[in-house]
Amino acid sequence: MVAELSTALSVPPGIMSNVAHAERILIGRDAELEEMSSLLGVDVVAEGVPGVDATIRQHVLLAGDAGVGKTRLLQELAALAATRGWQAYAGHCLDFGDSALPYLPFSEILDSVSTQLPDVVERVAHSHPALSRLLPAGRETTADARTEAVDRGQLFAAVHALLEALADKAPALVVVEDAHWADQSTRDLLTYLFSRPFAGPVAIVASYRADDLHRRHPLRRQVAEWARLGAVGRVSLDRLGDDDVRALVATIDPAVRGREREDIVARAEGNAFFVEELVGAAGGPDHWIPDELADVLLVRLDRLDETTRSVVRTASAAGRRVGHDLLAAVAALPAPTLDDALRHAVESHVLVAGQGAYWFRHALLGEAVYDDLLPGERVRLHGQYAAALTDTDLGSAAELARHARLALDFETALVASVRAGDEAAAVGGPDEAAQHYERALTLLCDRPAPDGVSPGRVVEACVVALTAAGRFERAARIAEEQLERLPADTSPGDRARILTAAAMAVGVIDNAQLDPLVPSDRALELVPDDDHALRARVLADRALLLHWRGRTELAQAAGTEALALAERHDLPAIASAAATTLTALGRVGDPTQLRASVQAVIDRAVASGALTAELQGRYLLARSYEDWGEWPAAEAAFRAGVERAEAAGQPWAPYGFEPRHQLAWVLYVVGRWDEALELVAIARPGTPPVPLAALDGIRQSIRQGRGEPVPRRLHRDAWESDGIVPVFNAATEMIAAGRAGAPRETVALYDEVVALLTRVWHPWFVARLRLAAVALGVLADAMPGMAAAERAAVLPDVERLASDGATVVAKYDHTRGWGPEGQAWEARLTAEALRARWLAGAEVDAAELVGAWREAERRFADFGHVWETATVRVALSGILRATGDVAGAEAVAELARAAARQLGARPLLDALGSSAVPVEPAGTESLTRREAEILALVADGRTNGEIGKRLFISTKTVSVHVSNILAKLGASGRTEAAAIARRRGLV
Repeated sequence: MVAELSTALSVPPGIMSNVAHAERILIGRDAELEEMSSLLGVDVVAEGVPGVDATIRQHVLLAGDAGVGKTRLLQELAALAATRGWQAYAGHCLDFGDSALPYLPFSEILDSVSTQLPDVVERVAHSHPALSRLLPAGRETTADARTEAVDRGQLFAAVHALLEALADKAPALVVVEDAHWADQSTRDLLTYLFSRPFAGPVAIVASYRADDLHRRHPLRRQVAEWARLGAVGRVSLDRLGDDDVRALVATIDPAVRGREREDIVARAEGNAFFVEELVGAAGGPDHWIPDELADVLLVRLDRLDETTRSVVRTASAAGRRVGHDLLAAVAALPAPTLDDALRHAVESHVLVAGQGAYWFRHALLGEAVYDDLLPGERVRLHGQYAAALTDTDLGSAAELARHARLALDFETALVASVRAGDEAAAVGGPDEAAQHYERALTLLCDRPAPDGVSPGRVVEACVVALTAAGRFERAARIAEEQLERLPADTSPGDRARILTAAAMAVGVIDNAQLDPLVPSDRALELVPDDDHALRARVLADRALLLHWRGRTELAQAAGTEALALAERHDLPAIASAAATTLTALGRVGDPTQLRASVQAVIDRAVASGALTAELQGRYLLARSYEDWGEWPAAEAAFRAGVERAEAAGQPWAPYGFEPRHQLAWVLYVVGRWDEALELVAIARPGTPPVPLAALDGIRQSIRQGRGEPVPRRLHRDAWESDGIVPVFNAATEMIAAGRAGAPRETVALYDEVVALLTRVWHPWFVARLRLAAVALGVLADAMPGMAAAERAAVLPDVERLASDGATVVAKYDHTRGWGPEGQAWEARLTAEALRARWLAGAEVDAAELVGAWREAERRFADFGHVWETATVRVALSGILRATGDVAGAEAVAELARAAARQLGARPLLDALGSSAVPVEPAGTESLTRREAEILALVADGRTNGEIGKRLFISTKTVSVHVSNILAKLGASGRTEAAAIARRRGLV
């Protein structure tokens, strides 16, 4: 067995005063490192002068599974101690089985000390001759047991004296690694040292594998005895969190990203050694385990008897978890024999038992055991599981489908896959439902459907599930492919259902090459005359599609017919969907009247169980508040939509994703950037492309506002799929181009996004006003750094952008309401055009210029956009100063500074010049009550361990809070955080 499933404690023997940090930074273990240094007294030494007066609070037992990172943590602890004037020595226990050498780790430590400090060893050995027996030359055994008993006490006293002698020079850290392999003599010596106080500062750490301590392991009882000693503390090293694993993967191989990285995160289960091995094997077959890792994992299986190994192999075919009754049915062993085998597997830390089921302690161990099965053995075991599941109710349809498929029983697998998809869809799992339906479609290829399975209904269910999961383009592709593969005798009604489902998927995609009305038309043609429910559904879907395309009159007609049919034939869900669309079509005039109507359709949708209609109504209500800048009401309404979509398991469905995006945008506008970042954090690899691109666009806008670098090309692959992505992301790219010294690229980018959205929507889409204003702002910001000829060359672009924005305003249907956002950007367009002309040297009336920027300031302040108001004020301050109003300039600048501090927007503060007050980033006001309490204790000089005891919370929890506090205060460390807190009057 390998000595440790990670790198050995790679420090030179002897005093570790010059210990270098490991190659990679310590990830995810800050809390444990601080807890250990606090327990051992290392932090006390750091605050004073290292010496014999340092206080050792407790020795430490460090527990953790193999490979979880104990050795790496001890390396960091030794390095930390070395920087604080400590000396550190390490000894290792090795797996010699029954022929272990007594006191091996202490012999290793003594050998190091004798090399580094021979005078100390010589002095101690003179008064304690038994010490020489631990030196390699003195390790001679004796057959006289009575002599051994006498020497044993002398030997223990000699080691104690040696450590005290070391402490006379400097505090001493003694590490005994892998105590689970320690011989009885070493364990007894540790008991002696733990229970005898030292006159000087000596700290002992003994590490062991928690997963090796089965019930009969000799260290198990010993650890319990040590833990009862007042001088011994315990630290348990848990598995790394997912974010820490991602960071570890990035340090090992930055090229491993996306789904490949997420697969490693899922499979490694927070074990650092597994992470390293899987990263090294990245690029291999899916779920492939490197041979070396498999060998290490399977060693545990070799320790089991044959019956237990057979039960474990049977369990591996079940997957991650298997119920006791199902395992018993498949294993077909007498109950006492099975119980004995399972007890042995659990005590050996191969399986974990709980709630009537078993699972592998490490998922990778289960994979390794399964991979070790012979091909025929796998098919046989899966067949036994499928038979057991068919004859009983011990598992789900999804389990039956998997086992039947792997047992090559395709008909059973097909029927079970459809049923599994139906079950997943019923409990709000569209992603899982789509996977099951897709497997069923695969099994349907080139074989007739069994009785009770309609291929058309399976295709429809798959398309609907993919749409609900936010996989719109895949839904459209599968519908197109499967329509061609359907059997010739597929009914027109089934084809119509597939076509209307496909039309809804295509309708969400903003792609000029895909027209959702084409499949909708065909669906309407195919609906049988007597199928009133299907006709009502197709018409209701068609009304929504026409509404999305802005074809109001046709949408009104389709929606009215759908509503009449649904009410005549008692179809409440379809009636609710049609009524909601009809209400959306009337989104003009008095907002109060609209909101009352929308609330009525929401109530109707809830009563009828029409989820899509309910989400649509909630989104429509929230947008009404948003359009008029009523931020608290908009936030509450969007949040209700987010929560409803999440509760239904459809956060990426139509009208399920949009509330999250709009809520994040509202939080961005009102300056609650940290909350917005928390809301968009759900967007990770594996998120559907459009939601990922849109939510990450808000994240990148905030990062840009805070002066952090952003990509020059933001999710371009999703621009063709949904106009919401380029509308938001193009502005960020424009600003990034300006900051990179390429302002002319902004005009090209503007033209590119306008051409795209013209194809998707129409030439004078409303967002073009904002894009034109942003592009003008970038050009104006760059003017002072341009030569006169270059400024003149840019002026035609300025005039074209200004004209474009004015045309948008002129062509907008103002009967639909021109809200505060439109008014703000209209004023901004005028102001930016005047500033660009002025900076280019054109004749501009100063009063008109100032007036335009004052108007933009007023409009954005009324709108409530914190960042844009501050941006306007920065420009206005410069204009006022240049036109001689110094006092006015400083007053406006101070308002901009206040907002910039709140947001942590360093670019704005930089633009205000060196006269600005030193920056203290945003977030102070958002300290929670618990964070404020912890900040006060940090300022009082308390360690995390002391704070945890004071507040009755774990040290790791305190560490998380302290990290949050440092980020919010913009402090680099605890001392700076305390200074900021006192300066701001927070403590």
